[in-house]
Amino acid sequence: MDFSFTEEQQMLLDTTRRFVAKDYGFEKRQKIRQEAPEGFSRDAWDTLADIGLLAINVPEAEGGMGGSAVDTMLVMNAIGEGLLLEPYLGSAVLATKAVALMGNDAQRAALLPALAAGEKIAAFAHDEPASRFERMAIDTRAWPVGSGYVITGHKSVVLHGPSAEVLIVTARLAQPGQAGPMAVFAVPSGNAGVRQVPFRTVDGLPASEIRFDQVFLPADALLSAEADDAIGAVLDFGIAAVCAEAVGALDKLLAATVEYARSRKQFGQPIGKFQALQHRMADMVLHIEQARSMSYLAAVRCEDPDPLARAKALSAAKVVVGQACRFVGQQAVQLHGGMGVTDELDVSHYFKRLMAIEMQFGGTDQHLEAYAAQLA
Repeated sequence: MDFSFTEEQQMLLDTTRRFVAKDYGFEKRQKIRQEAPEGFSRDAWDTLADIGLLAINVPEAEGGMGGSAVDTMLVMNAIGEGLLLEPYLGSAVLATKAVALMGNDAQRAALLPALAAGEKIAAFAHDEPASRFERMAIDTRAWPVGSGYVITGHKSVVLHGPSAEVLIVTARLAQPGQAGPMAVFAVPSGNAGVRQVPFRTVDGLPASEIRFDQVFLPADALLSAEADDAIGAVLDFGIAAVCAEAVGALDKLLAATVEYARSRKQFGQPIGKFQALQHRMADMVLHIEQARSMSYLAAVRCEDPDPLARAKALSAAKVVVGQACRFVGQQAVQLHGGMGVTDELDVSHYFKRLMAIEMQFGGTDQHLEAYAAQLA
């Protein structure tokens, strides 16, 4: 199968990589992580908007690029190489995709151009403390009251929630204790009754726990009242995106390990000459190439109209990529020795991001079980 990219796609990848190499080196990232009040750089976010990366998943009718999942894959690959702290996944991928899929004309016109220009940041608030990787185990509730809706519930680990002006929130369209269909709302983060507890995740990203305490929303805040399939499509699109991000991080981690093996000497020669370590690095290469192939599969299949075929392909990709994240990350840290876990070395940061990606949208074990169930 031909996996070559079009000229436009190669330009997109090169543009993103140039930005990472020129404006987002490891020292710059460290400074942003340690000093930026929001945990990311607004200047870098504006640059991403200026070069069109925030508009990839915005349809052309709303002033975007109307890009494909492969376009998103290429950008996420470069983002993984640079370990960007900016809310690209949450805002430009998940939230933008949700609005594009579920919003009506007025909602799309109000939100998508602002998201594409970087004028607004949105966060996708879906996971809950008791979900345990069951994507539709949602207990947040919303029900009609007067001319709008009231929403109440608790969302967990909402990436970049503290900086988001708009929260794309999933909820059961029923009162507490009752069954109901899945719905999606666009909730202004400043509404009365929205309470956030901010924190940093293990990989350094800003996130928050969000509680909705009887928050009143106007009727036009409802994006979709029958959103089960659309939510699944958004989450699958997110799985493909993090698989691509993982491949970018894996490539950089391998390059750092090989370089270290060439320069670190033991017993009078570089440790890279020891056959046992060469075998380890060869295994790292095999895992990365398998992950790369599966990230291509995920990008190609993540918009498959058949939800079962899509879920099977995405679970397979997440398993292979998750295994690569764990194996390559652990080998890189061990081959670097004690310095591999220090905050001053980029290896530790790639390792932590890869461990987070392995668990994001469901861990390796959960997707392996899901894949086995689909085969059965």
